[in-house]
Amino acid sequence: MKSIVILGSTGSIGTSTLDIVKRFPSEFRVVGLTAGNNDEILEEQIHHFKPRAVAMSNESAAARLRERCSGLSVEILCGPRGLAHIASLPEAELVVSAIVGGAGLVPTLAAIRHKKHIALANKEPMVMAGKLMQEEAKRHGVRIFPVDSEHSAIFQSLEGHRITDVRRLILTASGGALWDVPKEQLQDVTPERALQHPNWKMGSKITIDSATLMNKGLEVVEARWLFDIPESRIDVLIHRESIIHSLVEYEDRSMISQLGLPDMRTPISYAMCYPDRLPLDLPSLDLTEVGKLTFCKPDHDRFPCLGLGYESLRIGGTMPAAMNAANEIAVEAFLQGGIRFTDISGIIHSTMQAHAPQPVESVDVALEADRWAREKADSLVHALAR
Repeated sequence: MKSIVILGSTGSIGTSTLDIVKRFPSEFRVVGLTAGNNDEILEEQIHHFKPRAVAMSNESAAARLRERCSGLSVEILCGPRGLAHIASLPEAELVVSAIVGGAGLVPTLAAIRHKKHIALANKEPMVMAGKLMQEEAKRHGVRIFPVDSEHSAIFQSLEGHRITDVRRLILTASGGALWDVPKEQLQDVTPERALQHPNWKMGSKITIDSATLMNKGLEVVEARWLFDIPESRIDVLIHRESIIHSLVEYEDRSMISQLGLPDMRTPISYAMCYPDRLPLDLPSLDLTEVGKLTFCKPDHDRFPCLGLGYESLRIGGTMPAAMNAANEIAVEAFLQGGIRFTDISGIIHSTMQAHAPQPVESVDVALEADRWAREKADSLVHALAR
């Protein structure tokens, strides 16, 4: 039985992970959970999975949780230190990192430094400090297993092959909710419209990232560090059906891909059980029912965020961290109705132009770039609001 910690247990990845635990109780034991401010769902998870300790980012939510769970034998912590403590629990063998945004960097690094293998669902830590993450993982004998469907597909397509034989990686993208919306109408898109993803059920932030194609920009950065492949050999294709999750092209021009219906429990379970596979009770892919698979190149003019992802990698250093932080601020402002959909890319671009990148020699450097970029992006949001 494998003991696991889930960082971000109340989100879509976290709840899907716990669904797998529920289906295979003899395979996994939950020893720790963390959440942001959803104390009600976390309380339900405590009753069902009986973790030894939990932590919440929000102190008020943690106080409410302590009051309601006063009769239970569970330790309830809060804040960044609490999250890092849960990620480092001695009995944990695997940490599923599913916290949304840059907040996942510190606890994920804490888990690595305490020799925990990582099932990485949130791409932002690798975007902010990918080189540092991989160096720490190597130093502590830790493996980082990708959970994103695209990176899991690449991981699976690389199995049994030499990385030196890889010509390029091809990440596929659904195109999000707004792919067919004319460019002149994008500025009037509402958050409700942008959240209508055609294939995947995800949290609001990642769904907006999918609509802007920033999600794919972040994935390009993540793929560069996960697989040690330069950005010049990482391509993106729009594949509306979300059946082929990514491809690897080898030097002899053969291609290997991973296919499946869009359900995150497949890549989650593979990361949790590697190299084994669980017999998931999910629908099988019926290609005769799908009928055809379509592909096209991304439109960088209508969706400039993808290009910003490549640009951040070319510049290097703390630029990806600054880009990611600006995106988080801009997406939240859009969801709150403070800016237009088309303002998101402008805020990110202006923040990047103002940023003076530094080498990421420590986590503090990445966190300082994150802090600076959030302040800069927030000032740009307020300027637009005025």
